[in-house]
Amino acid sequence: MRRTLTSGKMLGGVSALLLYCVGAMAQPTNPGSHHADLDVTTVARFAELALTCVHREYPNKISHVLNSAEDARPPRELTPVFCGCFDWHSAVHGHWLLVRLCRTYPQAPFVAQARAALAESFTPDKVAVEVAYINGPGRSTFERPYGLAWLLQLGAELHEWDDPQARQWAATLEPLEQEAARRFQAWLPKLSHPVRTGEHTQTAFALGLVLDWARSRGDADMGMLVSSRARDYFLADRGASLRFEPGGEDFLSPVLAEADVMRRVLPPAEFATWLTGFLPEVPTGGSANWLRPGVVTDRADGKLVHLDGLNLSRAWMLEGIMAGLPANDPRLPALRAAAGEHRRAGLEALTGQQYEGGHWLGSFATYLVTRRGL
Repeated sequence: MRRTLTSGKMLGGVSALLLYCVGAMAQPTNPGSHHADLDVTTVARFAELALTCVHREYPNKISHVLNSAEDARPPRELTPVFCGCFDWHSAVHGHWLLVRLCRTYPQAPFVAQARAALAESFTPDKVAVEVAYINGPGRSTFERPYGLAWLLQLGAELHEWDDPQARQWAATLEPLEQEAARRFQAWLPKLSHPVRTGEHTQTAFALGLVLDWARSRGDADMGMLVSSRARDYFLADRGASLRFEPGGEDFLSPVLAEADVMRRVLPPAEFATWLTGFLPEVPTGGSANWLRPGVVTDRADGKLVHLDGLNLSRAWMLEGIMAGLPANDPRLPALRAAAGEHRRAGLEALTGQQYEGGHWLGSFATYLVTRRGL
């Protein structure tokens, strides 16, 4: 296994390695092959959303520490790879979307345009500016954890893609990818409590993406660190309730995201027992009425439209929870029904998205329909 980074002294080597390996073996693999059950026209819509925004600089909301007047510059100069899609993290997962769809639908009509867009972004000079930017004074928390976790997913997708151009892009992006990994290595041992929100700062969702990256890249040190911290944060949790969700601006479920990361860490039988204590309200019938999709009242409102993303992310988290349970678990029909309702609600919303949602929701839809998290 590849061991590029150290995890610190907090982990017991042999026992932590066993935790990492058991969790890895418990999870299904994702070969990244073409998904024949999906209509290419459907995913072409997702590609169109990303192509519309990855190089669209404005409008733009930057999270930017100014150290001097010299730092008052436009996004294309500050972060030239990820300067579009309204904000940095959306630009990152917009690029991930294009890589993912090119890899899974290599013959689709949008692939040539997508490759051209990726080639425009992934150049050594631009990546060098990104690395210098992220290492600037006052930027130690930049895009942590959400944007950095998506950056690792982008790196994993490129490295998994058996394609000459993708290998070149992966090598070009690697300095930024490894900087993101180093930041998680430094931060997670210091994070004493998980952040349990429904937006970008949520800990559980980021841990899931980082753990998937570690297993994809063969980074046992990171895998051990993330698995250990997930257990520290969540293993003792009991009695969660979805009745307090969603918040009106959530695009992630704090409860389901926690379960979705723990199914990556625990073997199926242990995960089933943990889930019973953590989320006892999951029924054993086949109805979806126990968890209803969020309702968006104004898709021109950049915060209210988050609920469309919540429906998509809930769908993939419910599917992830199902994948982590034993095949005979009596909760599977209810989980499957709720996942289907949220999938339908989330995907139907993609047909008429304005830019407030369109600049990022295609990534969530792609993550769901291509089963990336599984």
